[in-house]
Amino acid sequence: MGITGSGLMAELVADLGAETADLAGMVEDLDAAAWDLPTPAAGWAVRDQISHLAWFDDAATRSLTDPAGFRVARDALFSRGAGVIDDLAAGARGLSPRELLDWFGAARPRMIGELAETDARLRVPWYGPDMSAASFATARLMETWAHGQDVADALGIVRVPTARLRHVASLGVRALPYGFAVRGLALPVDPVRVELTLPDGAAWAAGPPGAQDVVRGPALDFCLLVTQRCHLDDTSLEAAGATATSWLKIAQAFAGPPGEGRRPGYSPALARRPE
Repeated sequence: MGITGSGLMAELVADLGAETADLAGMVEDLDAAAWDLPTPAAGWAVRDQISHLAWFDDAATRSLTDPAGFRVARDALFSRGAGVIDDLAAGARGLSPRELLDWFGAARPRMIGELAETDARLRVPWYGPDMSAASFATARLMETWAHGQDVADALGIVRVPTARLRHVASLGVRALPYGFAVRGLALPVDPVRVELTLPDGAAWAAGPPGAQDVVRGPALDFCLLVTQRCHLDDTSLEAAGATATSWLKIAQAFAGPPGEGRRPGYSPALARRPE
């Protein structure tokens, strides 16, 4: 990212705040019926996307302020089985839109406030491997953007991509080993270079220059893919090399079990690109 220490954390916190504002702007004036509109995530309505973020914002604050207590709560959550995420969403469906907005409106700034006071290098527990606080903040931004895309798709909103996609792309690249490990696959030894074009036309790259395996294309396409908001066939991404090609089929920037992804031919964000 080119920035270290407090400068990096300040940038991430500011961009997380901006991403939060964009999402809040989509839902703050919705009528009651819109909160129950289905999103592309099977079985989830708009309300479930917001309750999911609020629940995990509260969990993130606990991770930052009480890591030992968080680990106990995390293990208890894992013990409930594979359907626990859907169970959490179902458990919040009795809340009114006002209650959901109040929950998210309290949980999110509380978490951001803790992140702003945290050293970027501090190791933080989460639902996958522990990560640095900088990566933790990036992960919350990625989740906000990805679930925000689900909300936008449900509401028929065409979001204008921003340079904040660089954070999602960075996390997606760093999560390459996780995508293989979570599926029980051997980690490839060949490095991968990722070369993307950001929404403003600027070039963004990660990975060793000169690598034989390369992924190229628009940052939006890559970010939608690694958050499993689109199918590879619907993107303009190009891959060279066996490792790059196999990775794009299983790329996953988020913690947890392998996602099911989206079916080919359904990608509103790519079909309705802003001019």
